[in-house]
Amino acid sequence: MDNLTHSLAGALLGQMGLKRLTGRAMATLIIAANIPDLDAIASVLGTESLAIRRGITHGPPAMLILPLLLTGAVLAWEKWRRNKAGQPVRFWPLLLLACLGTWSHPALDWLNSYGVRLLEPFSHRWFAGDTLFIVDVWIWAALIVSFLWSRRREKRGGDWQRPAWIGFAAIGAYILANGLITGRAEAHTHAVLEQRGHRAELVVANPLPFTFWNRRMLWRDAEVHGDGDYGLLTGVRLPDASCPNRLDDPALTAARGRSDVEAFLFWSRMPYVVEENGRTVLKDQRFSSSLRQSAGRTVGEYDPFTVVLSPEPSGQ
Repeated sequence: MDNLTHSLAGALLGQMGLKRLTGRAMATLIIAANIPDLDAIASVLGTESLAIRRGITHGPPAMLILPLLLTGAVLAWEKWRRNKAGQPVRFWPLLLLACLGTWSHPALDWLNSYGVRLLEPFSHRWFAGDTLFIVDVWIWAALIVSFLWSRRREKRGGDWQRPAWIGFAAIGAYILANGLITGRAEAHTHAVLEQRGHRAELVVANPLPFTFWNRRMLWRDAEVHGDGDYGLLTGVRLPDASCPNRLDDPALTAARGRSDVEAFLFWSRMPYVVEENGRTVLKDQRFSSSLRQSAGRTVGEYDPFTVVLSPEPSGQ
């Protein structure tokens, strides 16, 4: 998920009552909720960063080490500031909050179709829940409203934890509902494809930015891929059109070994090769336009979700 969502999630955990455990609790929760994204610095590597993102800093060792490092940093800061937090800062409660905040991060990241390598470095497998869009405005709204409601209650001396718990429950129900929609959409898509003689190896119900009840359906078998739509009320609509995956394309074969190509293939769940504006490019279905809208698209100078295979980009 985006970092605003992670930050608000950490803040909401604090308003649920966790901030009462120790001094510097809110700061620790918010920082911890974002700290696995330290790997964002790899973005300077361009396409190669795809092989690094949501990996080692999201895996089991990081889930143990990062909370300890953050706890040590907060305690060092508090000692330097000479305990200006007012409320005593205690090691064990602080470590607990650092763990909860840090662990919330991969849990949220798992919910979208981008995915996360939850077992890195022991396994490079990608996990993806295909449940929420990566920037979900409805999650934003629920987090912001419940947080501000809780803070207002707190300032007035009321029960400030209750609004935060209500928001937490509402978000949980929203995530569950979206998970059920995704499961229904993927099951129906499999059924339609089987009727048409396709044995899909992978079907992804890609969430949409605002209309959470709809999905962009993506599917592929060993040879071809296609897309379509799913609506909670309208059901599955899949065009008969499909495109070849072309993973045996000579341009891809010749480009194997290039760092950007290998990084992309390591990261991609749904790779395919296509011609765009006289160039052969490698793309991922999740981050490309509909097959019905792809004709004539322009490949920019840099797109982290597109790799130019031939003619080779300058510098290769």
